[in-house]
Amino acid sequence: MNNLGIMGFMFFLFIYGVKMDPSLLKKSGKLHLSTALVGITIPTVTVFTVGLCLRENMDKDLARVPSIGVLAGYLGITAFPVLYHILKEFNLLNSEAGRIALASALIGDAIGLFSVVAFEALGHGETKMIHALWYMISLVLMVIFLVFCVRPAMMWINSNTPEGHPVQQSFVVAILLGVLIMGFITDMCGMAITNGSLFLGLAIPDGPHVGATLVEKTTTIMTDFLLPFSFILVGSHTDFYAMSASGWSTLSPLFIMVFIGYMFKFFCTWVTLHLWRMPFRDGLTISLIMSLRGHIELLLFLQWMDKKILKVPGFTLLVLMTTILTATFSPLISLLYDPTKPYMLNQRRNIQHNHPDTELRLVLCIFDTDSINGLIKLLDISNPTLNSPFSISVVRLSERVGRTSPLFIDHEKQKVPSIYQWSNTINILKHYQQLKGTVMKLHFFTAVAPKQSLFQDICELALEEEASLIILPHAHKHAVKTVNSHVLNTAPCSVAIFVDKGLLKTNTSECSSFRRSKYRFALLFLGGGDSREALAYADRIIDHHDEVSLTVIRFLSHNCIGYNEIEKKLDDGIVTWFWVKNEINHRVVYREVVVKNGEETIGAIQSMNDGAFDLLIVGRKQGINPVLLTGLSEWSESEDLGLVKGVFGCRVLVGHSTALEMEDDGSSSIRRMSSRTRKVASKMAAALASADNRTQAAIFAQFPSAALARLDALENDNAGFETADANNDDDEASLDEDDQFYVQKKQSKGTKRKTRQAKALEARRTPRTFLELLHEANIESLPPHVPSYWKAAVGPPSSTSRRHFCTVCGFSANYTCVRCGMRFCSYRCQNVHNDTRCLKFVA
Repeated sequence: MNNLGIMGFMFFLFIYGVKMDPSLLKKSGKLHLSTALVGITIPTVTVFTVGLCLRENMDKDLARVPSIGVLAGYLGITAFPVLYHILKEFNLLNSEAGRIALASALIGDAIGLFSVVAFEALGHGETKMIHALWYMISLVLMVIFLVFCVRPAMMWINSNTPEGHPVQQSFVVAILLGVLIMGFITDMCGMAITNGSLFLGLAIPDGPHVGATLVEKTTTIMTDFLLPFSFILVGSHTDFYAMSASGWSTLSPLFIMVFIGYMFKFFCTWVTLHLWRMPFRDGLTISLIMSLRGHIELLLFLQWMDKKILKVPGFTLLVLMTTILTATFSPLISLLYDPTKPYMLNQRRNIQHNHPDTELRLVLCIFDTDSINGLIKLLDISNPTLNSPFSISVVRLSERVGRTSPLFIDHEKQKVPSIYQWSNTINILKHYQQLKGTVMKLHFFTAVAPKQSLFQDICELALEEEASLIILPHAHKHAVKTVNSHVLNTAPCSVAIFVDKGLLKTNTSECSSFRRSKYRFALLFLGGGDSREALAYADRIIDHHDEVSLTVIRFLSHNCIGYNEIEKKLDDGIVTWFWVKNEINHRVVYREVVVKNGEETIGAIQSMNDGAFDLLIVGRKQGINPVLLTGLSEWSESEDLGLVKGVFGCRVLVGHSTALEMEDDGSSSIRRMSSRTRKVASKMAAALASADNRTQAAIFAQFPSAALARLDALENDNAGFETADANNDDDEASLDEDDQFYVQKKQSKGTKRKTRQAKALEARRTPRTFLELLHEANIESLPPHVPSYWKAAVGPPSSTSRRHFCTVCGFSANYTCVRCGMRFCSYRCQNVHNDTRCLKFVA
């Protein structure tokens, strides 16, 4: 059991040696270097000084200078493998805190490795100096052998392994046997038995081929078979009765040294990060991370037991303190730090609020080359123009295999390693960019990380580039589905999932003007924020694009059952805006389908999903009337696709159209809207029949009737009266002439003679205009010295600068909307302004 436990720790260090990339030391910045040096030097020196002062009360073996130095070095250094394992568990590898912690730990491991060698040499030199000399000679010869013999051999295996093929089994077996041989050699030379496996792992190149194959072959054996014996070995040496029997006087020096070391490590790291102006919570989180302990420390304790530095009571105390520290600090990390918080706090960006005459910024994600043709065709039909060019950040996503440190490479600033190059795809995209000219700009990136953390690179890139849309290809691979689901939940902008079935092809089988279009698209509008975003994207496609015809099909529930009032009014507003704008466009068809349940929704979609359309655009699921989806939730098997999987991926349907599913990231927030939307929409439709209603000032100048209609509705809303009669009027506004005649006739039969009290109550509930309110206030009767509305006048010119107030809440405002020029004071007021005021004239 003892040998199996030691083998478990040997292979554990070997695997993490394979995953580590020492070249990252060259890329470390001043922040990482200062954090590592301060967090190591001050605790180590402090603990060493305290240990020298307490030598008289220590055990004879622990009181030696090399023993105190080894203990002080352990308390100052945080092991990289331990940190990686914890960060991976908390999904913080790609976060800012995770990157800083990993870089600092890598520097600390390099310093710790040299410290361990120095203290071991010092320990050998206590008897005779010749022993220390032979120790150093053996170490130098081993390093020369690994650098000039083992590493070239591994590089040769890498270069001779074909792409997509595993490394030969004989090479894998030889390398795994080499782990045991290196452990035997290092133990024979007087070094720790586990150092040999670590040195061999560092000599093997990380990444695909050799590194990835070794990780894949040994992970299961190590974690499920060998490491349990390692923990059994630790437990067999732990004896709480021996610790209690030894007494406090014997263990107090060790306890004081360890406690001071932990506290100084935590506070020194925190102060250093604070001096670098790190935010309070981030600095506190990194300090907690750098104080954690794990497998390596347990292995170190066993080694100290073997070297007679520690006895069973001291070993038990260190295991107990390490367990308490990790169990206390780990939950605090998850409570203090949320890596998705920057994406959630930032202002939501989407296509609806992106002005049509400004640059549209996209993030295009590529997992493999199979989807590149469909993505290029999607970009082409998205209609980039000179007035609205595209700025596209293309990121190639690769799952991290055989390495620990995540990579994010900007191709314009950094050189891409040969194992992560995708030159053929880049050349295809650059050729497409040359064909499009100045209407499209491409920027290339490469992200390498675990599949659980890849979404952080995508969201951070979208945040930095101020993108309005993230395009993700759909695939049946589990890694792709995981990334898509995480992006949908945390993205700072809208997200589109492209399900490519290779059917974006020319359709020439029809003869009418509508059917002569090169591409035929359909938009399924089921309501909600995602459907509104999909309609805005479809409007961008159809605008000035002669090769595309669009059919918009809106699904409505029977008798308007199940609708959220706010969502329904927002849907009415954007549908009216879209139809008014494209009413005379012969390439646009608008239909409405009334259904009672999900079965009828499926039947309506099935009738049109027969291959007649090249692309189906649909909102994901946010805000959809649940009546329309009754029964569809049982069909959906994919969390990332939502409605697309439930409708287009099911076996009942026989359609084969390519699908584009869209989600508006800000669709879940509740937005204010006028309660008279339907009446205003009908009046606006008559006034805006031939106008582009994206600029409110131009509309009010050209169509005063529309402006008056809007002002009347606002005055009625501000009065605060929402009666049942008004709701009935709203319903009647959507009826045709025959229905209105029937309703009026029915109402005339049931109308009774109103009493004076009822008439007075109705008059009191009737909305009043501002002038009527002024008249009722009888302001003229006030004394002359009392200020009032009629006596207010503009004073002399002010010598100070003009004060600006927020148009939403009335507080002092320092920010101006770039689209309409109105003032707002905060993110919250900006969101309200964008949703209810900015360029809004229908809803």
